[in-house]
Amino acid sequence: MPALGFALPPLQLFIDLTPPGGVLTLPAGSYAGPAVIRQPITIDGQGEVTVDGEGSGTVLTVEADGVTVRGLHLTNSGNSHDQVDAALLLLGNGALVEDNRIDNVLFGIHIRQSDGNVVRNNRIESRPEVPSLRGEGIRIWYSRENLMQGNHISRVRDVVFANASDNRFIGNTIEDSRIGMELIFSPDNLIARNTLLRNIAGIVLVYSNGVVVRENHLLNMPDITSSALAVKESSQVRLESNDIVRCAVGLTANSPTDPGNIIYLRNNHFAYNDVAMYFYGEKGGHVVHGNRFTGNITTIAVSAASSALDNDWRGNQWDTYRGFDRNRDGIGDTPHNIFLYSDRLWMDRPMARFFRASPALEMVDFIERLAPFSMPDLILSDPKPSVY
Repeated sequence: MPALGFALPPLQLFIDLTPPGGVLTLPAGSYAGPAVIRQPITIDGQGEVTVDGEGSGTVLTVEADGVTVRGLHLTNSGNSHDQVDAALLLLGNGALVEDNRIDNVLFGIHIRQSDGNVVRNNRIESRPEVPSLRGEGIRIWYSRENLMQGNHISRVRDVVFANASDNRFIGNTIEDSRIGMELIFSPDNLIARNTLLRNIAGIVLVYSNGVVVRENHLLNMPDITSSALAVKESSQVRLESNDIVRCAVGLTANSPTDPGNIIYLRNNHFAYNDVAMYFYGEKGGHVVHGNRFTGNITTIAVSAASSALDNDWRGNQWDTYRGFDRNRDGIGDTPHNIFLYSDRLWMDRPMARFFRASPALEMVDFIERLAPFSMPDLILSDPKPSVY
């Protein structure tokens, strides 16, 4: 903020004096926003320039194509969720936004009907409010072929893709937020090698087909109402080689509504979660191959036994497998079957979830297995479990 009685110099004046294709290198210090870039220039703060929106609107708006915004500290946007007051609004195409620091703003970077941008190595933080009153760290709306890489996003509300396809979100960190990422009607995006930790929920896909979620780390999300990964009505989604550790629910997935509306789960590691996977609906159909399950309280939960039974289970590694591998080919000699015993209680009666892993429920489970009152339901059968 400026010293008492002194106004900050307006950034807009310096932008307007920079010719197309020019480089604006400002002296170190603070400048007043909001400001708008209407021609292709490079603005480089070299890590020593602050642009202060002074609590009004969006701090910096880019309307031209081919603009570079580098090394700025963008702060103090307006407070309007309706107007999407942000640190940076991209309306042009082909921008490079890198090495900026964003804080004390409502929304971070808003990419609106803007294609082919690169947003990398920025640090983004919203305001010290409860998560629901913050804005998105990155908001992508009707935009394509953008690359977001190496950004550190913390204490925001969410990262949201809405009607945005063919984007890449690679090597970013999202922490201490509400929903790490939410994709709505956003097909064919790549989400790879990101770290999401201590968020209320992880990655949520809603009506977003063909999304690839690969090699991400989803850690420490214990909220009982949320999941590290959640997929609803999204076809041909690929969840591959992700680590899901210490979460309330590792994956929540609904049953496919048609044969093509399936999820491919391959080579993921579910470790020390309350529930590794939860399937809801009356019919399965997902492909679940080569995954590893370690130390989860409940491996598979279902709303109906058939919702997991009809999945294609093969070559998964189960820490609860009790079979042998006598020919040492790495495949168990007998199938790995999971039945519903006392765990049916908390699936039918959510309030009983509090008692999972307690001595009381363990005793009920032991008695059910020793002398079941009725034939337990088979949840799944993996015919070739991996023993490696």
